[in-house]
Amino acid sequence: MADETPSRRAHSTLSSVRNAARLLKEFGHGDREIGVTELSRRLGIGKSTAHRLLSTLADEKLLEQDAQTGAYRLGLAMYELGASVTSHMDLHEASSPVVDQLRNATRETVQVAVLDGREVVYVERRESPQTLRLFGRVGHRNEAHCTSTGKLLLAYLSDAELQATLRGWKLSRKTPYTITDPRALLTNLEVIRRQGWAENVSESELGVASISAPIRNSLGEVIAAVSVAGPVQRLGNDSLRRFARPVVEAGMAISRRLGYRDPRAGRSLTREGSS
Repeated sequence: MADETPSRRAHSTLSSVRNAARLLKEFGHGDREIGVTELSRRLGIGKSTAHRLLSTLADEKLLEQDAQTGAYRLGLAMYELGASVTSHMDLHEASSPVVDQLRNATRETVQVAVLDGREVVYVERRESPQTLRLFGRVGHRNEAHCTSTGKLLLAYLSDAELQATLRGWKLSRKTPYTITDPRALLTNLEVIRRQGWAENVSESELGVASISAPIRNSLGEVIAAVSVAGPVQRLGNDSLRRFARPVVEAGMAISRRLGYRDPRAGRSLTREGSS
């Protein structure tokens, strides 16, 4: 029985670490500051235990205490750790789990694309589990003016970048529905910027539809687009737009994983139609 004391001590230490982790996670629910009593209640631990945990975390700069209210908030060390995580997370790491979830929720093909001049390059792709589906691959390219991801990425270029991209560009006609008039394209891009998502119905390939939303980096710059795509038999205009919210939310989820924080959090999704 001589080894019971070290064993119990190790168990107690692990319990303290677990409680400290649970305590820190409570600040991820939108509370800027939380008091000792409230944390004690949420975690189901005594006030004295909560106070010791808070004091220890404050000593390590993971939390800091408001001198006036006595409540605690996240400390500078937590922000430094968070910045370290986001700076080392690339687009693949950030998007992979979200893309998987979106594909499973929609049961359609999900892609992530980046803009390369006048083309989009698909850097992530998850195939639809349904029998009738699209075929493509990671690394595939397409012209930007006739895809939802391409139009979305064009829409979020600066005015100077957009004008430079459009200058001398003869918009090729892929189908009868492709936008080939630069003025009509500019009008469509303005709608996309206003509503926050883009759609494509048979503009690149007859019988194929898609809807996309922006992915932003920690500075708020649009660096990629995530899309849901499928055959028009399942994704006509009305059914396609039911995916607007899930796609926008997926884009925001990836953006948050890249360190973006939306200053307009809570703003409802615009439901305007696209021209």
